[in-house]
Amino acid sequence: MTITAPAPELDALEAAAATVLPTWHSVCNLNDLEPNWGEAALVAGRQVAVFRLPAGDVYAVDQRDPLTGAHVMARGIVGSRGDRPTIASPLHKQVYDLRTGERLDGDGTPLAAFPARVVDGIVQVAA
Repeated sequence: MTITAPAPELDALEAAAATVLPTWHSVCNLNDLEPNWGEAALVAGRQVAVFRLPAGDVYAVDQRDPLTGAHVMARGIVGSRGDRPTIASPLHKQVYDLRTGERLDGDGTPLAAFPARVVDGIVQVAA
């Protein structure tokens, strides 16, 4: 038995794609970011902390500290655990993986992490 369903409307396909495919937002020039220092940006209505590492890699995480709710993560301490780039909360020093948002120093709420890239010298964050 074959069940045939009507083809979805184009608007429905576009809406489904929007939930699966990220929208890239231009944030700043790469040269505007100092290595190992964070900057806060408003991306699609959400506060995001953007970081540039010395090799030029860029990362974006939620500006909101998961433990306290304060919007301070751009002022966190950039470091690493092995080959994992990290950010430590400036308030209570919880350590998070900049790539995944996983908390590395114990159990607890992860930090939201967002895809980030550099295109033609412009830092973009997907949200």
